[in-house]
Amino acid sequence: MIRIRNLLGEGLQAFENGQFSLEKWTASIQLLQPGCEEMFLSDVKACLDSGRYTWEKDFLPVLEAVPGHAGRMELEENFLALTEGLEEKMLARFGRGLDVDLVLYLGLCNGAGWVEEMDGRMAVLLGAEKILELGWQHRQDMLGLIYHELGHVYQARWGTLERQISAPEKQFVWQLFTEGVAMVFEQELVGDDAFFHQDREGWKEWCDARFDCILADFCADLPSMTKQNQRYFGDWVRYLGKGDVGYYLGARFVRRLMESTPFDRLIGLDEEEVYALFLRFAKEREERKT
Repeated sequence: MIRIRNLLGEGLQAFENGQFSLEKWTASIQLLQPGCEEMFLSDVKACLDSGRYTWEKDFLPVLEAVPGHAGRMELEENFLALTEGLEEKMLARFGRGLDVDLVLYLGLCNGAGWVEEMDGRMAVLLGAEKILELGWQHRQDMLGLIYHELGHVYQARWGTLERQISAPEKQFVWQLFTEGVAMVFEQELVGDDAFFHQDREGWKEWCDARFDCILADFCADLPSMTKQNQRYFGDWVRYLGKGDVGYYLGARFVRRLMESTPFDRLIGLDEEEVYALFLRFAKEREERKT
């Protein structure tokens, strides 16, 4: 069963006269799960330890913009509207449901959407501060965000989402695959295999026109790709000036696999199968060009 939890109101108790208090936030986040603050704090620490970000410059302004943000009410309204009847829609399309919590909450800039296990249940965590920072409170953006994260949960429940992969090249191909699965999942729920919630200002048209280039560059980058230099996944990176290009490429990869493999079997493939299929996908595309 899907449970809907709107904890943003409780999160706003972390502010006093517009100033964010980490101590008050720690108290309010206990409603999500007692002791869960360490999960968020350790993520923040990892970012700060990288030397690329500071709390005062990169985190605090995003948090302190939330109470007076013009889009906050729209965010809450769309969260409630888009989650109504969602379980029935999933059952109608995939024939399977999920035991999952959909949670709107105030985080510490950990991410607009991510998935964790909490109290023995999967939880899709939607960070209001990041959603508002990115301007994703509008209906299409929220729809894509919620459906996309549910796609990860669906793969975790009915296939395999996490794999222990030591080779970086295979790890990034696995990430491409799982993000592609989530993109296709949201497309299927929307009922449009060309739907991308990222499609603003000609984004999809740009990606379509450069598909071969994106694929070739991803393959060329793989041998030296790291979390620090990858340019395909995450709102903080750009590929030739465009964001989220890895999600586009992942969806194209998964759609190609679905021509011969049903979705529910595809999500159970292991990392070696996926890597081999990606190499074949890239080779076939290259051969078509010649």
